[in-house]
Amino acid sequence: MQGLGWTEVVVVLFLILLLFGAKRLPELARGFGKSIKEFKKATTEIESDIRSAIEDEPQETPRVQAKPAQPKVETPPESPADKDRTE
Repeated sequence: MQGLGWTEVVVVLFLILLLFGAKRLPELARGFGKSIKEFKKATTEIESDIRSAIEDEPQETPRVQAKPAQPKVETPPESPADKDRTE
């Protein structure tokens, strides 16, 4: 499919002319033009909202500072003799 050729466009325009009549064609074209204009306006608004949201984000991510490692305090292992004293 390579799109519509000039003959297909002529056939479509002829069918529209038959369906809606010559008096309503300017009204339909005006409505179609307004719809296209509103669609383009909405897409540019959405595009600008997205761009502003991207620009508002901070460029650098905050760095998480690592806490200094605390030295481990080792407790001496209990010997079996110590267990007898506590009982």
